[in-house]
Amino acid sequence: MPPAPSTALITNDIVILGLIAATLGAVFWTSSLASFRKFYSIVPALLLCYLIPGLFNTFGLIDGEHSRLYNPVASRVLLPAALVLLTLSIDLKAVLRLGPKLVAMYVTASLSVVAGGILAFLLFQAVHPETVAGDTWAGMTALAGSWTGGGANMLAMKEIFQVDATTFGQFAVVDVGVGYVWMAILIFLAGRSAAIDARSGADTRAIDELKDKLAAFKAQHSRVPTLTDLMVIIGIAFGTVGLAHWLAAPLSAWFGANVSWARSVSLHEPFVWVVVISTFVGLGLSFTRARTLEGAGASNIGTLLLYFLIAAIGMQMDILALFDRPWLYLLGLVWLAIHVLILWLVARLLKVPFFYFAIGSQSNIGGPASAPVVASAFHPALAPVGALLGTLGYATGTGLAYALGLVLRSLAQ
Repeated sequence: MPPAPSTALITNDIVILGLIAATLGAVFWTSSLASFRKFYSIVPALLLCYLIPGLFNTFGLIDGEHSRLYNPVASRVLLPAALVLLTLSIDLKAVLRLGPKLVAMYVTASLSVVAGGILAFLLFQAVHPETVAGDTWAGMTALAGSWTGGGANMLAMKEIFQVDATTFGQFAVVDVGVGYVWMAILIFLAGRSAAIDARSGADTRAIDELKDKLAAFKAQHSRVPTLTDLMVIIGIAFGTVGLAHWLAAPLSAWFGANVSWARSVSLHEPFVWVVVISTFVGLGLSFTRARTLEGAGASNIGTLLLYFLIAAIGMQMDILALFDRPWLYLLGLVWLAIHVLILWLVARLLKVPFFYFAIGSQSNIGGPASAPVVASAFHPALAPVGALLGTLGYATGTGLAYALGLVLRSLAQ
């Protein structure tokens, strides 16, 4: 049966692209005006770039669900191109000096999603059994796949536990509604990270050093970009995207057919390879003279591409849909709240910067498509950190979600 025609006012993706571009331009233009300074000191421009397209979708101006701007344009083309350009100028040694505490926060975030799923299920089983009746446990398992890895892991859980299509669809909506609201909160708090870190007494020297090194390198090589500079930057970015997609299909097919453990870490998914190849090509180029392209604005172009990705993610959100299944959304909110509480307690214990907390959470809850977005809200130099941790979730998410599924299935019986 063909899909029902969209009832949105605007269905042409070219027109939607123009609307999104105009919206981003308006946000940045107004953020540069003195008369809007107080407003943007409270509401970050990045948050508006995410929420305004969500309002367009919510009130039927556009149809984000059926638009192809997010997939394939933004997530499959613009995201890997942005990763190349943002990773191109990175100081890998400084990134590695962010240290084991960042890894500890990532691991805690993954385990707290599993613990949160079990505790939320038990809580609702006691106070409102109807919420977790039937095959809700299977839908939660699929959601856990997304919240510890990404879409590929979510689909893997759907197949492994034979999740009903209706249940899967309901939890996919919870994934978008709850997960994207949390992303918006993290973006909002990123602008206040300095105050948060000052109150918690966190040691931010490694992050500050990374930011300072990038700023110094950019200042040292800064120049007015020529047409040649811009062509080379675009050539590297989209040439790498083309190469990544060209290699991703045969690599994913070969690994899926010949490596027994490939599916457990999602190496049979082409998108995993696209993200990995783009990130590592950028890292490789950071050790060459190509890194001097940062002085011609490579990371600025990469950040621009990320903003289109942010808007494309936002335009899939239906704010009013949050009220369609209140108990199911409440289950998702409680689950997320337990994850946040556990992660916050560990962050307090380790006295880590708020960035570690935010990116540890988002690299799990959001995955590789949105973790760089949240990381870049702190500083463009940190976007590759989000990409690397988000990609790691593909390797760990399936196993963690599978273990949770076994536990929830036994609790439901």
